[in-house]
Amino acid sequence: MATSSVLSTFAVAAVTLQLFLNTASASPHMKYIDAVCDRALDQAFCVKTLTANPPTAAPIALHPLAEAVIGLALSHADKTAVFVDETAKKDPTLQTSFTECHKAYLAVATALKSANVNLKQSPDKANYDVRSSSVHMRRVTELIGKNTDKASTTLKEMTVQMEKLLDLAAGAADAVDDDDENIHRRV
Repeated sequence: MATSSVLSTFAVAAVTLQLFLNTASASPHMKYIDAVCDRALDQAFCVKTLTANPPTAAPIALHPLAEAVIGLALSHADKTAVFVDETAKKDPTLQTSFTECHKAYLAVATALKSANVNLKQSPDKANYDVRSSSVHMRRVTELIGKNTDKASTTLKEMTVQMEKLLDLAAGAADAVDDDDENIHRRV
């Protein structure tokens, strides 16, 4: 008898959870977030990031969401560029590599600004602009790869985050285009 009661409780909980998940996924905002996150390599990170940030949490359409996602990536690139530049000026042992990393982050920021401009007229070009940033991220990783100092460790973490945000930005540009010709770049 007690087993039956416990099983009933679990069944009710399972049905309630399923209804909650279906309602959340069916919300008008989620259809746009899902369109972007379906194209992301780390879909859980995508949903968590986009639902937690006010500019992306309640999109009214796909294009404004894509602009906001690219804006998130741009903000991170700008903040990282400032960190790298300040560190290069303070620490002479890191000056050479961090100056190069700074240039790489400035190039990423430029590419993201270009992507936002191109998003409306040519989402494919916007996607290309974002994807081209991966070359700069590889350069940063090469420059600081084996460093173990605190600043390099922080930059490594910032770079991992940047790579994730670039994936979301590329997915957002691709979602605006919605022709799936870029799917081979995501796999």
